[in-house]
Amino acid sequence: MKDKASPEMKTVLVFKTSVTFNTIGLVKPILDKLMHRTEKWSFDLEDCDRILRVESVSVQAAVIQEKIRSLGMLCEELED
Repeated sequence: MKDKASPEMKTVLVFKTSVTFNTIGLVKPILDKLMHRTEKWSFDLEDCDRILRVESVSVQAAVIQEKIRSLGMLCEELED
């Protein structure tokens, strides 16, 4: 569910990635740095699309995509 009507409301972003158990260590510090303490991210690396789910108030999808792609990995936002 994406709702950008209120700045206080968390936005849930979902991405298809190419992150693996071997490369998550490269991605973790980048995502941790982007997020505030109250925001969350998680991977489902057992899913065929290696899903990244982000619950955030402040981070834009394009920023997440850019950071993960800069590591040479796939990162595409999945629409509702």
